[in-house]
Amino acid sequence: MKRLTKRLIAWVAAPTMRMIQRYLTRKNPAQVERFGTRFGRLYWRLDRRRRLTCQNNLRLAFPDMPADEAAVLAKKVFEHFGRAGTDFLMGAKRSRAELESSMTVVGIEKLEKALEGGKGVLLITGHFGNFERIPDWLSVHGYKISIVVRDANEEGVNHIVYGLRQGLGTELIARGDAAIKIVRRLRDNGIVAITPDQNAYEAFLPFFGKPAGTTLGPGVISDRTGAVVIPVFCRYVGPSQYRMEFHDPLQPYSGYDAKGEGMMRAINDKLESVIRETPDQWLWLHDRWRAARLEGLL
Repeated sequence: MKRLTKRLIAWVAAPTMRMIQRYLTRKNPAQVERFGTRFGRLYWRLDRRRRLTCQNNLRLAFPDMPADEAAVLAKKVFEHFGRAGTDFLMGAKRSRAELESSMTVVGIEKLEKALEGGKGVLLITGHFGNFERIPDWLSVHGYKISIVVRDANEEGVNHIVYGLRQGLGTELIARGDAAIKIVRRLRDNGIVAITPDQNAYEAFLPFFGKPAGTTLGPGVISDRTGAVVIPVFCRYVGPSQYRMEFHDPLQPYSGYDAKGEGMMRAINDKLESVIRETPDQWLWLHDRWRAARLEGLL
């Protein structure tokens, strides 16, 4: 039954995305946001598995949070990603003027200074806020940026998502064969954006005070290439308004023997600090601590 449900969802996903795109092209930004919020609420009601994952993650990360407060926060998470999803779908229709008027950008000089070193920049972000707007803004402003992506399970969805992400000039690097291409881009003094905030099995490092399966790739690549590691986050701050902020370069924590672990510990801590400021804008729907549970660490 579960396999049949997955096939059905895959079959309708791409047509549904195209239908929503066509519907939203006739709407203004405020109407698009309202539609996204309602879609997030619908998703909350229909997807019991994701709803439970979100609630379990919140209990794990915020054990002292009252149950009623956690329930409100969980619903806000779904509402946010409904808005973020519709915002992404409308990216191809967004004019440069609209992109500029809706974005406040802080700390771009940190990226400029890092590029002066000539060894490239690893931009670290997460599934937080409206992260898809980051490469859009950078590409429109002439920055050479590549993003590491994971393919969707359905080819039609891949086609739509790839088209939206490449529309403004962003290069996509498939996660499966990413390492060599990332190193090449960095050696050309390029910018490579990575979202290393999902479940992995390479190392178990603290995240919200609990061991979390963490990829070591960005840390290893930074050590190998000398690329500067800069966190960047695009936060939703109000109706049709976003704040993209570049943070100071990260330095690896000391005391770790395995390659990449020190930098990934620094990255986890930075991600956590930003998520704590606006917890409803992170993807708690993802089973971030799955590997740790399977390893008996939780």
